[in-house]
Amino acid sequence: MRTSFLGDKPIGRIGFGAMQLAGPGVFGPPRDPDAARAVLRRAIELGVDHIDTSQYYGPDVVNDLIRETLHPYPQQLKLVTKVGARRDDRGGWLPALEPHELRQGVEDNLRALRVERMDLVNLRVFGDGGAPGVPLPEQLGALQDLRDEGKLDLIGVSNVSLEGARRALELVELGEIQNGYSILDRSAEPLLDLCREHAVAFVPFFPLGSAFSGGPSKLAADPAIAAVAAKHGATPSQIALAWLLARYDRILLIPGTTSVAHLEENLAAGDVVLDDDDLAALADVQEAGDPLH
Repeated sequence: MRTSFLGDKPIGRIGFGAMQLAGPGVFGPPRDPDAARAVLRRAIELGVDHIDTSQYYGPDVVNDLIRETLHPYPQQLKLVTKVGARRDDRGGWLPALEPHELRQGVEDNLRALRVERMDLVNLRVFGDGGAPGVPLPEQLGALQDLRDEGKLDLIGVSNVSLEGARRALELVELGEIQNGYSILDRSAEPLLDLCREHAVAFVPFFPLGSAFSGGPSKLAADPAIAAVAAKHGATPSQIALAWLLARYDRILLIPGTTSVAHLEENLAAGDVVLDDDDLAALADVQEAGDPLH
């Protein structure tokens, strides 16, 4: 299947994660702004209808690039962001989970992207309940208020524990859960099961394993992945993405890149159909663990 659903709206299963368009460490401007714009333009040309971004990527840098390059946006394009963090002067990541900070985060995204309504806003959760002294119901309640005001369509959660996701499902209607998950790190399998149970989209970040921990090179070095790739005339990265698509029909992929060639490679993974023998072989892939720990 090339399409799935985000909430009740059809969406292509392979979108684009824009985080890498910022400078090193997701901080500051890109080394080559023209190349970043070229990737965004090519993504739209190839039919991408889902871009995942955030105002704190840069900060400000990525949203500005998206607006400068793509506005006015194609009618079918869905813009997804996340709130709940901020950056310090050195690019460090800090929680920003007070209700007024979440509201400001949404407003900043709306203004920078020049839209009146976000298609989905993810709450980036710190642990089970966010920052100390900020109960999860207050955080999600702030986003629900913004939804009632028409400033966002769907609410999601990101970087959440299984217990945190269960609590969130009790509090609001979720459009997606976004957590680390790949053929190299399957620790979020219980979250995937929860999404299946509730028919909620699951959006894995680090879908190829993290570049920070050698994910793509580990994919290429695994004999099972290499054998399946050779059988399909595909790259190891394409096999890893195809494996994710086969896991659940509401998995949506947002692989990021600063290269047009890699963008085209990632999108072509949607043409790779794995059979039962492939999936059995890939079940033996050696996991590398959570790239963030």
